[in-house]
Amino acid sequence: MTYRTVRLDHQIIYKIIEPGSRVLDLGCGEGDLIYFLAKEKAAKVQGIELSEEAIYKCVEKGLSVFHSDIDSGLTDYPGRSFDYVILNQSLQEVKKVDYVIKEALRVGKKVIVGFPNFAHIAARCRLFFSGKAPVTVSLPYHWYDTPNLHFLSTSDFKGYCDEKNIKVLDIFYLGKKKLIRFWPNLFAQNALFVINKP
Repeated sequence: MTYRTVRLDHQIIYKIIEPGSRVLDLGCGEGDLIYFLAKEKAAKVQGIELSEEAIYKCVEKGLSVFHSDIDSGLTDYPGRSFDYVILNQSLQEVKKVDYVIKEALRVGKKVIVGFPNFAHIAARCRLFFSGKAPVTVSLPYHWYDTPNLHFLSTSDFKGYCDEKNIKVLDIFYLGKKKLIRFWPNLFAQNALFVINKP
């Protein structure tokens, strides 16, 4: 696994994370991102994952991952115990979004939040022209089998941060293979926000 072979969102997160940082990945899946960070950035990584099958894959990679539901909170972790908390491609699947973000901001000095942009032009066109729930590259599920509970846009998350007095340190708008700089709420397939609590 090299920098150029990893997903675009993982490449951006790799650039954000400082070498040797303490990193907690909420909903880490099979651990590809934290394995990459541990190997290439000497990060002290830990993951939390609900899927037992994914945890076995993490253990095979030698990763420290706890079996837990992030909706139940991070009560075992003291405040500011991590330099970065990552919530990438899992925010739209949690039940208690506000609580999970508050907990991430409590235990992490910075939080990286990544999610698919429901306002992407492909989703808008599918809904407008077919009258059906969108199925796109960044939203690949049908309405009846999607793990997503929340469908949000980049503008929605910006508004949430303003409302909750959360500081947005940086935003990266992602296309399929490169960053999007023009009308991101329309053309970005995914977004990555770096946030903290002043």
